[in-house]
Amino acid sequence: MRHYLFSIVVLTVLFASCGGNKSGHDDEVVADSLAADSLASDSLLSDVEKLPLPKAVDELFDDFLFNFVVNRKLQVERVRFPLPVEANGKKERLTRDKWKTEQFFAHQGYYTLLFDNESHMEIVKDTSVVHAVVEKIYFNTHSVVQYVFDRMRGAWMLTAIRTIPISQDANASFLTFYQHFAKDKDYQQKSLGETVHFVGPDPDDDFHEMEGVITPDTWEAFSPELPSEMIYNIIYGKPLKDTDSKIFVMRGIANGLELEMTFKRIRGDWKLVKLTT
Repeated sequence: MRHYLFSIVVLTVLFASCGGNKSGHDDEVVADSLAADSLASDSLLSDVEKLPLPKAVDELFDDFLFNFVVNRKLQVERVRFPLPVEANGKKERLTRDKWKTEQFFAHQGYYTLLFDNESHMEIVKDTSVVHAVVEKIYFNTHSVVQYVFDRMRGAWMLTAIRTIPISQDANASFLTFYQHFAKDKDYQQKSLGETVHFVGPDPDDDFHEMEGVITPDTWEAFSPELPSEMIYNIIYGKPLKDTDSKIFVMRGIANGLELEMTFKRIRGDWKLVKLTT
């Protein structure tokens, strides 16, 4: 999801204009700057909307999605109104005048993905994909809001929004496990495989990686902070159900964050078998 420098630069500037890192200021300064930040953000979005779209924006879904997030004009043009919306057994059709700009993960500066295996990760580069679903997975309500996109006549369009229980999601088993894993350090230790392969940057050599094995007694030193209330996922094409392996990916949009956690379902229980940072 990092194919166009255009998108990354825009989002980087957007986060800065919105005051993404104000830890060095006191509360009064932050409060006084909110109005100015809002105006700066609106001004930036306006400038973005005037820029020409990359010619290949509709080839890869990731490239389209980034532009959909930062370009309000494009977003409205790429929603198929009246938009079918389904939640809690109720169906309605959302009209253009009721649409509110959807920025997905832009406000948090990172996104998460789930893949079935390493080869499945290559699907993000597949230009033949014509169907994709962006999922907002809410653990507190045990629900998933799915934004359905289809490439129609060569152009990606948002064609429906639906809300389903986590239990009906293609990744239901893993998501139930992940909710517990993300919150409970003791449970994390119990969910380590017999061996956990670690791959990470070598602190003594920027051009090489270091590898090793994580054991339960060293897990605390490696344990990453994971989002536990809500995560995102993107389903490219038709999802597979009940697979026994999952790769949880967390990537920063403009800060170089990269985390991959590989899990295997062993005798009915999900176990972490590899951590890559």
